Amino acid sequence: MKKALHLRLAATLACISAFAVSTPTMASDLPDLQGMEVVVVTENAYPPLQFVNPKTGDAIGWEYDAMAELSKRLNFTLVIENSSWDAMIPAVSQAQYDIGMTGITIRDDRREKVDFSDAYMRSEMFMLVRADETRFASGPEFAAIEDGLVGAQAGTTPFYTAVYEVLDGNEQNPRITLFETFGASIQALRTGDVDLVLTDGTAGAGYVDANPGVFKLVGEAMGAEDFGFIFPKGSELVPAINSGIASMKADGTLDKLNTKWFLEYKIGQ
Repeated sequence: MKKALHLRLAATLACISAFAVSTPTMASDLPDLQGMEVVVVTENAYPPLQFVNPKTGDAIGWEYDAMAELSKRLNFTLVIENSSWDAMIPAVSQAQYDIGMTGITIRDDRREKVDFSDAYMRSEMFMLVRADETRFASGPEFAAIEDGLVGAQAGTTPFYTAVYEVLDGNEQNPRITLFETFGASIQALRTGDVDLVLTDGTAGAGYVDANPGVFKLVGEAMGAEDFGFIFPKGSELVPAINSGIASMKADGTLDKLNTKWFLEYKIGQ
Protein backbone atom coordinates (compact mmCIF):
# COMPACT_ATOMS: atom_id res chain seq x y z
CA MET A 1 0.00 0.00 0.00
CA LYS A 2 1.58 3.29 -1.09
CA LYS A 3 1.80 6.22 1.30
CA ALA A 4 -0.82 8.21 -0.64
CA LEU A 5 -3.27 5.34 -0.39
CA HIS A 6 -2.57 5.02 3.32
CA LEU A 7 -3.37 8.71 3.82
CA ARG A 8 -6.60 8.39 1.82
CA LEU A 9 -7.51 5.34 3.87
CA ALA A 10 -7.02 7.24 7.10
CA ALA A 11 -9.12 10.15 5.91
CA THR A 12 -11.89 8.06 4.38
CA LEU A 13 -12.18 5.55 7.21
CA ALA A 14 -11.73 7.74 10.25
CA CYS A 15 -15.24 7.05 11.53
CA ILE A 16 -15.75 3.51 10.23
CA SER A 17 -15.50 1.87 13.66
CA ALA A 18 -18.99 3.19 14.35
CA PHE A 19 -20.30 0.78 11.73
CA ALA A 20 -18.63 -2.36 13.11
CA VAL A 21 -21.66 -3.84 14.88
CA SER A 22 -22.57 -7.38 15.83
CA THR A 23 -26.17 -7.09 14.56
CA PRO A 24 -27.08 -7.41 10.85
CA THR A 25 -26.03 -4.31 8.90
CA MET A 26 -28.42 -2.70 6.42
CA ALA A 27 -27.13 -1.26 3.14
CA SER A 28 -27.99 2.28 4.22
CA ASP A 29 -25.72 1.89 7.27
CA LEU A 30 -22.63 0.90 5.28
CA PRO A 31 -19.56 3.16 5.11
CA ASP A 32 -18.84 4.96 1.83
CA LEU A 33 -15.23 4.53 0.69
CA GLN A 34 -15.73 7.25 -1.93
CA GLY A 35 -14.39 5.29 -4.88
CA MET A 36 -10.95 4.66 -3.38
CA GLU A 37 -8.83 2.01 -5.12
CA VAL A 38 -8.52 -1.29 -3.25
CA VAL A 39 -6.02 -3.84 -4.60
CA VAL A 40 -7.05 -7.44 -3.95
CA VAL A 41 -4.69 -10.36 -4.59
CA THR A 42 -5.73 -13.94 -5.33
CA GLU A 43 -4.25 -17.15 -6.71
CA ASN A 44 -6.97 -18.30 -9.15
CA ALA A 45 -6.32 -21.91 -8.17
CA TYR A 46 -9.11 -22.94 -5.77
CA PRO A 47 -12.42 -23.59 -7.54
CA PRO A 48 -15.15 -22.67 -7.09
CA LEU A 49 -13.86 -19.79 -4.95
CA GLN A 50 -11.52 -18.41 -7.60
CA PHE A 51 -10.20 -20.02 -10.79
CA VAL A 52 -9.75 -19.49 -14.52
CA ASN A 53 -12.60 -20.74 -16.69
CA PRO A 54 -10.86 -23.21 -19.04
CA LYS A 55 -13.21 -22.38 -21.90
CA THR A 56 -13.12 -18.58 -21.77
CA GLY A 57 -9.90 -17.81 -19.93
CA ASP A 58 -11.81 -15.52 -17.58
CA ALA A 59 -11.00 -15.43 -13.87
CA ILE A 60 -14.22 -16.16 -12.00
CA GLY A 61 -15.59 -17.66 -8.80
CA TRP A 62 -17.44 -17.16 -5.53
CA GLU A 63 -14.84 -14.78 -4.12
CA TYR A 64 -14.78 -12.69 -7.31
CA ASP A 65 -18.54 -12.21 -7.09
CA ALA A 66 -18.42 -11.50 -3.35
CA MET A 67 -15.64 -8.91 -3.70
CA ALA A 68 -17.41 -7.24 -6.64
CA GLU A 69 -20.55 -6.98 -4.52
CA LEU A 70 -18.56 -5.53 -1.62
CA SER A 71 -17.06 -2.93 -3.96
CA LYS A 72 -20.58 -1.82 -4.96
CA ARG A 73 -21.94 -1.70 -1.42
CA LEU A 74 -18.92 0.08 0.03
CA ASN A 75 -18.18 2.23 -3.06
CA PHE A 76 -14.56 1.31 -3.75
CA THR A 77 -12.72 0.71 -7.02
CA LEU A 78 -11.71 -2.94 -7.20
CA VAL A 79 -8.35 -3.93 -8.70
CA ILE A 80 -7.46 -7.66 -8.86
CA GLU A 81 -3.89 -8.93 -9.02
CA ASN A 82 -2.48 -12.46 -8.87
CA SER A 83 0.14 -14.15 -6.71
CA SER A 84 1.20 -17.64 -5.73
CA TRP A 85 -0.12 -18.98 -2.43
CA ASP A 86 3.27 -19.13 -0.73
CA ALA A 87 3.94 -15.47 -1.52
CA MET A 88 0.48 -14.15 -0.71
CA ILE A 89 0.43 -13.89 3.09
CA PRO A 90 3.94 -12.35 3.26
CA ALA A 91 3.02 -9.86 0.51
CA VAL A 92 -0.19 -8.80 2.24
CA SER A 93 1.59 -8.58 5.59
CA GLN A 94 4.07 -6.17 3.95
CA ALA A 95 1.16 -4.09 2.58
CA GLN A 96 1.97 -4.83 -1.05
CA TYR A 97 -1.76 -5.49 -1.43
CA ASP A 98 -4.78 -4.24 0.50
CA ILE A 99 -6.68 -7.56 0.71
CA GLY A 100 -5.93 -11.21 0.02
CA MET A 101 -8.58 -13.76 -0.97
CA THR A 102 -8.01 -17.41 -1.77
CA GLY A 103 -10.05 -19.52 0.63
CA ILE A 104 -7.74 -18.61 3.53
CA THR A 105 -8.53 -20.39 6.78
CA ILE A 106 -8.64 -18.14 9.83
CA ARG A 107 -5.80 -19.33 12.09
CA ASP A 108 -4.16 -17.85 15.17
CA ASP A 109 -0.65 -18.33 13.76
CA ARG A 110 -1.61 -16.36 10.67
CA ARG A 111 -3.07 -13.58 12.83
CA GLU A 112 0.50 -12.88 13.90
CA LYS A 113 1.23 -11.69 10.34
CA VAL A 114 -2.10 -10.40 8.99
CA ASP A 115 -5.53 -9.29 10.13
CA PHE A 116 -8.63 -11.27 9.14
CA SER A 117 -12.13 -10.24 8.21
CA ASP A 118 -15.09 -11.91 9.84
CA ALA A 119 -15.71 -15.38 8.42
CA TYR A 120 -17.64 -15.50 5.15
CA MET A 121 -17.71 -19.30 4.76
CA ARG A 122 -17.19 -22.48 6.80
CA SER A 123 -14.88 -25.16 5.41
CA GLU A 124 -14.68 -28.90 6.10
CA MET A 125 -11.80 -31.08 4.87
CA PHE A 126 -12.58 -34.24 2.89
CA MET A 127 -10.51 -36.86 1.11
CA LEU A 128 -10.49 -36.57 -2.69
CA VAL A 129 -9.28 -39.72 -4.46
CA ARG A 130 -9.45 -41.32 -7.89
CA ALA A 131 -12.80 -42.87 -8.70
CA ASP A 132 -11.33 -46.38 -8.84
CA GLU A 133 -9.63 -46.13 -5.42
CA THR A 134 -10.54 -49.12 -3.21
CA ARG A 135 -7.56 -49.40 -0.83
CA PHE A 136 -8.76 -46.83 1.72
CA ALA A 137 -11.75 -44.73 2.67
CA SER A 138 -10.52 -43.08 5.87
CA GLY A 139 -7.47 -41.36 7.29
CA PRO A 140 -6.26 -44.35 9.32
CA GLU A 141 -6.68 -46.68 6.35
CA PHE A 142 -4.62 -44.34 4.17
CA ALA A 143 -1.94 -44.02 6.86
CA ALA A 144 -1.60 -47.80 6.95
CA ILE A 145 -0.65 -47.88 3.25
CA GLU A 146 3.10 -47.34 3.51
CA ASP A 147 3.62 -46.21 -0.08
CA GLY A 148 0.51 -44.01 -0.27
CA LEU A 149 1.24 -40.38 -1.17
CA VAL A 150 -0.78 -37.25 -0.41
CA GLY A 151 -0.42 -34.05 -2.44
CA ALA A 152 -0.64 -30.61 -0.81
CA GLN A 153 0.60 -27.01 -0.81
CA ALA A 154 2.89 -26.20 2.10
CA GLY A 155 1.34 -24.01 4.77
CA THR A 156 -2.26 -24.67 3.79
CA THR A 157 -5.08 -26.23 5.80
CA PRO A 158 -4.99 -29.42 3.64
CA PHE A 159 -1.26 -29.70 4.37
CA TYR A 160 -1.69 -29.43 8.13
CA THR A 161 -4.68 -31.78 8.07
CA ALA A 162 -2.59 -34.35 6.20
CA VAL A 163 0.28 -33.98 8.67
CA TYR A 164 -1.61 -33.96 11.95
CA GLU A 165 -4.89 -35.76 11.30
CA VAL A 166 -3.96 -38.33 8.64
CA LEU A 167 -0.24 -39.05 9.11
CA ASP A 168 2.17 -38.91 12.04
CA GLY A 169 2.59 -35.21 12.81
CA ASN A 170 5.91 -34.96 10.99
CA GLU A 171 5.79 -31.98 8.60
CA GLN A 172 8.75 -33.45 6.69
CA ASN A 173 7.06 -36.80 6.18
CA PRO A 174 8.21 -38.04 2.74
CA ARG A 175 4.71 -39.31 2.02
CA ILE A 176 3.62 -35.68 1.48
CA THR A 177 4.36 -34.42 -2.01
CA LEU A 178 4.37 -30.62 -2.20
CA PHE A 179 2.98 -28.61 -5.11
CA GLU A 180 3.01 -24.91 -5.89
CA THR A 181 -0.72 -24.78 -6.65
CA PHE A 182 -3.80 -26.69 -5.59
CA GLY A 183 -4.57 -27.40 -9.25
CA ALA A 184 -1.19 -29.09 -9.68
CA SER A 185 -1.97 -31.47 -6.81
CA ILE A 186 -5.30 -32.34 -8.45
CA GLN A 187 -3.54 -33.08 -11.73
CA ALA A 188 -1.03 -35.29 -9.88
CA LEU A 189 -3.94 -37.17 -8.34
CA ARG A 190 -5.50 -37.63 -11.77
CA THR A 191 -2.27 -39.05 -13.24
CA GLY A 192 -1.54 -41.32 -10.26
CA ASP A 193 1.50 -39.44 -8.98
CA VAL A 194 -0.26 -39.08 -5.60
CA ASP A 195 -3.10 -41.07 -4.10
CA LEU A 196 -4.93 -38.49 -2.01
CA VAL A 197 -5.64 -34.76 -1.93
CA LEU A 198 -7.43 -33.15 1.00
CA THR A 199 -9.85 -30.43 0.01
CA ASP A 200 -12.75 -28.39 1.26
CA GLY A 201 -15.87 -30.46 0.66
CA THR A 202 -17.53 -27.91 -1.60
CA ALA A 203 -14.48 -27.51 -3.84
CA GLY A 204 -14.04 -31.29 -3.87
CA ALA A 205 -17.65 -31.79 -4.91
CA GLY A 206 -17.04 -29.34 -7.75
CA TYR A 207 -14.12 -31.41 -9.03
CA VAL A 208 -16.16 -34.61 -8.79
CA ASP A 209 -19.11 -33.06 -10.67
CA ALA A 210 -16.83 -31.65 -13.37
CA ASN A 211 -14.93 -34.93 -13.80
CA PRO A 212 -17.45 -37.80 -13.61
CA GLY A 213 -15.74 -41.16 -13.31
CA VAL A 214 -12.38 -39.54 -12.49
CA PHE A 215 -12.62 -38.46 -8.84
CA LYS A 216 -14.71 -39.19 -5.75
CA LEU A 217 -14.89 -38.01 -2.15
CA VAL A 218 -14.50 -40.60 0.61
CA GLY A 219 -14.60 -40.65 4.39
CA GLU A 220 -15.96 -38.24 6.97
CA ALA A 221 -15.29 -34.53 7.40
CA MET A 222 -12.02 -33.80 9.19
CA GLY A 223 -13.05 -30.78 11.21
CA ALA A 224 -14.57 -27.41 10.34
CA GLU A 225 -12.69 -24.15 9.80
CA ASP A 226 -13.69 -20.66 8.70
CA PHE A 227 -12.53 -18.69 5.66
CA GLY A 228 -11.75 -14.97 5.84
CA PHE A 229 -10.13 -12.23 3.77
CA ILE A 230 -6.69 -11.07 4.93
CA PHE A 231 -5.30 -7.54 5.38
CA PRO A 232 -2.06 -5.88 6.48
CA LYS A 233 -1.92 -5.62 10.25
CA GLY A 234 -3.90 -2.62 11.48
CA SER A 235 -5.68 -2.09 8.16
CA GLU A 236 -8.54 0.38 8.45
CA LEU A 237 -10.39 -1.56 5.74
CA VAL A 238 -11.26 -4.42 8.09
CA PRO A 239 -14.33 -2.88 9.77
CA ALA A 240 -15.69 -1.69 6.41
CA ILE A 241 -15.37 -5.14 4.84
CA ASN A 242 -16.88 -6.73 7.95
CA SER A 243 -19.87 -4.38 7.64
CA GLY A 244 -20.27 -5.44 4.01
CA ILE A 245 -20.06 -9.14 4.87
CA ALA A 246 -22.67 -8.67 7.60
CA SER A 247 -25.05 -6.96 5.17
CA MET A 248 -24.57 -9.74 2.59
CA LYS A 249 -25.34 -12.34 5.23
CA ALA A 250 -28.41 -10.44 6.42
CA ASP A 251 -30.03 -10.04 3.00
CA GLY A 252 -29.25 -13.55 1.72
CA THR A 253 -26.59 -12.58 -0.81
CA LEU A 254 -24.04 -15.06 0.57
CA ASP A 255 -26.63 -17.84 0.36
CA LYS A 256 -27.31 -16.92 -3.27
CA LEU A 257 -23.58 -17.08 -4.05
CA ASN A 258 -23.39 -20.51 -2.42
CA THR A 259 -26.27 -21.73 -4.58
CA LYS A 260 -24.72 -20.28 -7.74
CA TRP A 261 -21.22 -21.65 -7.28
CA PHE A 262 -21.72 -24.86 -5.28
CA LEU A 263 -25.02 -26.15 -6.65
CA GLU A 264 -25.53 -24.67 -10.11
CA TYR A 265 -22.11 -24.04 -11.61
CA LYS A 266 -20.12 -26.98 -12.97
CA ILE A 267 -16.38 -26.37 -12.88
CA GLY A 268 -14.97 -26.73 -16.38
CA GLN A 269 -18.29 -26.11 -18.15
